[in-house]
Amino acid sequence: MTRLGTSKKELRDRRHTRIRATISGTAERPRLAIFRSNRFVSAQVIDDVKGHTVASAHGREFPGAQSLQAAAVGKAVAERAKAAGVGAVVFDRGGYSYAAQVRALADAAREGGLTF
Repeated sequence: MTRLGTSKKELRDRRHTRIRATISGTAERPRLAIFRSNRFVSAQVIDDVKGHTVASAHGREFPGAQSLQAAAVGKAVAERAKAAGVGAVVFDRGGYSYAAQVRALADAAREGGLTF
């Protein structure tokens, strides 16, 4: 039996809440938010002031292994953000540890031209 607030999802939600208390996206520097599921990874570039998604990419568009999929999502979201006129973002890892898929996506977004 687990104690209240100790499941993996609840712990990640608590970490994400702490992160979001300090990170916010603006029109000049929107937030690059990452979400991981068991099968896919997705990323959105969000202007929190307007509540508007500037660019997004999802792993369904890119078949393959998860790390390769994450890198493809990072590259695609960088290209779409650059096309929308965004060059710099604030990175929001969503409470996930900075390893494997999250790192692959971040590195590919940097290679694609985003600054963070």
